[in-house]
Amino acid sequence: MYDPKSTKAEEFIDDAEILATLSYAAERKNDETLVDAILDKARKMQGLSHREALVLLDCEISEKNARIFELAREIKERFYGNRVVMFAPLYLSNYCVNGCVYCPYCLKNKTIRRKKLTQDEIRAEVVALQDMGHKRLALETGEHPTECPIEYVLESIRTIYAIKHKNGAIRRVNVNIAATTVENYRKLKEAGIGTYILFQETYHKTTYEALHPSGPKSDYAWHTEAMDRAMDGGIDDVGCGVLFGLNLYRYDFVGLLMHAEHLEAAKGVGPHTFSVPRIRDADNVDASSFANGISDDVFEKIVAVLRIAAPYAGIIVSTRESQEARERVLKVGVTQLSGGSRTSVGGYAEEESVDENSSQFDLSDRRTLDEIVAWLLEMGRIPSFCTACYREGRTGDRFMTLVKSGQIANCCQPNALMTLKEYLEDYASPQTKALGEKLIAAELPRIPNEKIRAIAAERLRRIEGGERDFRF
Repeated sequence: MYDPKSTKAEEFIDDAEILATLSYAAERKNDETLVDAILDKARKMQGLSHREALVLLDCEISEKNARIFELAREIKERFYGNRVVMFAPLYLSNYCVNGCVYCPYCLKNKTIRRKKLTQDEIRAEVVALQDMGHKRLALETGEHPTECPIEYVLESIRTIYAIKHKNGAIRRVNVNIAATTVENYRKLKEAGIGTYILFQETYHKTTYEALHPSGPKSDYAWHTEAMDRAMDGGIDDVGCGVLFGLNLYRYDFVGLLMHAEHLEAAKGVGPHTFSVPRIRDADNVDASSFANGISDDVFEKIVAVLRIAAPYAGIIVSTRESQEARERVLKVGVTQLSGGSRTSVGGYAEEESVDENSSQFDLSDRRTLDEIVAWLLEMGRIPSFCTACYREGRTGDRFMTLVKSGQIANCCQPNALMTLKEYLEDYASPQTKALGEKLIAAELPRIPNEKIRAIAAERLRRIEGGERDFRF
């Protein structure tokens, strides 16, 4: 139930503690003994506190920074191997009643073309995405009580799951919609969503309120406490994130980890994923007007330290980032990438004719999904279209238990190879298919369990013969 006087968010996102952490790290960032002790603890791969993590983020000692990046790569390999999960956003509507000053969906923006997809238009979008090879979507909408009510979102999810096109099917729908009630989160859970995603934008309350001057999102407590309500509604996979550039990055980095610590303590499981978007130009939005933008070097280090501090969580980077920036952060922690994305409403089915000022932000990586798959293969990474954990009930604490024990590799590695094989058979260009077949041949022997390895080899042959949707 909504409590307009709630102070719960300010208890677990404690401004005084964040400020004390900033001072603590600034004073000790070059304390070699302390940095070594934190790195020794991190090498156990059980995570760090927000204070310890910020000391590493602030550290200026070249030798220690080299160790930080090396450890981040080791942890990523330990828990996620060389797999990279692929997904695409699907924008249903850009109608919005909020006044967010950094977003083109802002109610006051009169130049953006407003649009809401009908169910027939959603079908066309999904078919276009399936024709690319996508199996996992992230639904996006503006916040509007009549144009985008929960009933519309639920109907859209049913529509998406019902579409079977050639060998294509969307097997997992993640949802990124505005903060809502426990009852509505329960409805989303019953509809079969994967992860519920909501970006905090910034954890600094005063800055948050200045950036959100009007609309439901202006309520800091309601927004910040959304993940608690989502978990109370039965959603055990949640994804947190901030929009770097809106506020001082060190403050929001600490806030993000404190939010994760709170969920772990209060709900028994932390975030399934972190997202780390940076502000980008869009219709009526000039990213350069925000004074807190971060460089590629800082961005890379944020990802590396997040990987060390929260070794079990996925890290997502979208096509907001350039190919070069994505390649850098892939090496030190990123586990999920979007590919072939369109951020306009209706941008997949109407790619040639869509009015681009319906987009939420400008893309930096405009390559096709096939080009991105080939790029990953050339780097020795496995593009994975797997959705098995969600469909097999390995979510929340069950998923985290498997990750922490290292047993998840017995599921993820074969599932990644089988879904890659499906992609190669159904959608890949000849060049990409050749790269993929070579990688599968090299990676199959690396499946740790001998019995699973043999089963996977047989299933790969059956996929080549036309069968689909095997999973461990």
